[in-house]
Amino acid sequence: MNRIQKHKLLMSKWTAVAPKNREKHFLVTRIIDEDPTELSVILEAVHSKQEYALQWTELKDDTRWRQGWR
Repeated sequence: MNRIQKHKLLMSKWTAVAPKNREKHFLVTRIIDEDPTELSVILEAVHSKQEYALQWTELKDDTRWRQGWR
């Protein structure tokens, strides 16, 4: 399990374990804090600049995400 601190999420780097559409490396570009119980992040693919929204807790799953670019 990846250890994540919420206050260090912005501009953090992530690598997808199973890349799709040649999108492997991502940056957290925004944090959406509309609901205090569920914090969402916007991940931007470095290769295509495509943006994806997901719950920040999904980044803890080390079968899908790795911290840093590898």
